[in-house]
Amino acid sequence: MKQTVFAGADRIEEYASLFEGKKLGLLTNPTGILKDGTPTAKYLTERFDLRALFAPEHGLAGAVQAGGEIGKDESGTVPVYTMFGDRTEAYAAIDGLDLMICDIQDVGCRYYTYVGTMSEMMEQCEKKGVPFLVLDRINPIGGAIEGVILEDGISTLVGKYPVPHRHGLTMGEMAKWIAMRFLPALSLTVVPCSGWTRNTFFDETDLPFVIPSPNMPTVETAFVYPGTCLFEATNLSEGRGTTKPFELFGSPWLRTAELDRAFREAALPGCFLRETGFTPTFSKYQGELCRGFQLHITDRNTFLPVKTGLVLLSLIRRQNPECTVRDWGLTRLTGTKAVVDPAFDLLKWLEDGKAGVDAYKNEIRPLLLYGEEAGV
Repeated sequence: MKQTVFAGADRIEEYASLFEGKKLGLLTNPTGILKDGTPTAKYLTERFDLRALFAPEHGLAGAVQAGGEIGKDESGTVPVYTMFGDRTEAYAAIDGLDLMICDIQDVGCRYYTYVGTMSEMMEQCEKKGVPFLVLDRINPIGGAIEGVILEDGISTLVGKYPVPHRHGLTMGEMAKWIAMRFLPALSLTVVPCSGWTRNTFFDETDLPFVIPSPNMPTVETAFVYPGTCLFEATNLSEGRGTTKPFELFGSPWLRTAELDRAFREAALPGCFLRETGFTPTFSKYQGELCRGFQLHITDRNTFLPVKTGLVLLSLIRRQNPECTVRDWGLTRLTGTKAVVDPAFDLLKWLEDGKAGVDAYKNEIRPLLLYGEEAGV
């Protein structure tokens, strides 16, 4: 029996007084839907006064590949502004609004750009005196927390604030933390989900799963993403251009037998590697046969995606001189400037970072809306 859960968007009528008589803006994408599939934008347009739509990375339709150029689409009755790339028009469009709403599904990982986009909109709303409201959605991979706090001086869209790799929060909880720490003058409201507890995963609920971005096709993808996304900063394929992005990884030069043996010796919980081959249809090694693996999860509750990704990255760099990294790319994903040194001990850094993560857990505890964190 799946757990009955309602997202914040499903509870708009309960909070109708917050929307009535106001000129509304909405930051959203295809994940912004009611439980019956009605887009939140359509519902707000018909029921209230929606004046502007704002789209994060991948666009309003969620169809643009990572980093791709997002065009402005005004084919509907409400103008659409991009929050990825040049935001000049988007920021200007906030003027005159009475309330900015955010309704986007996050995946629970610091690298995913939607939290960064939401926070940038929050910053603008604080400057312009426009209240901000989050229609909350559950964290699809639960409330577990893992990784290391982002270092000072490394603030980008894939890691804007000092949180761990797997942050354990919903968008609404994250908005509360950001406002508390960095935007004290912002008027913030969160319409919470109902029926969810943070030890419940997305596919254990009756909520419809909508692909939040082109390379996040399943809940299983979201579970491995905090680890294998690190491969984006290397010349290793992270499985883009396949039907299993982030679950598949490899390259034409990967020494698979050595990696398989060393990974088995590492005895990481909740997962195993299965050797396979794949040929990406786009992205790295397009049209080339890659030797690699599929990462299979056997127990979500014990699986450590961040540690697993760091172990794999360490082993691959040590075993394969062909493996190269983009220094800034790896720095902003890991969250440490020291990572560019090939001799840097990723696992010691992960262990040393536990004190910072414990402090983060203590800080967020009063802000949690769905019970205590399920920290790893």
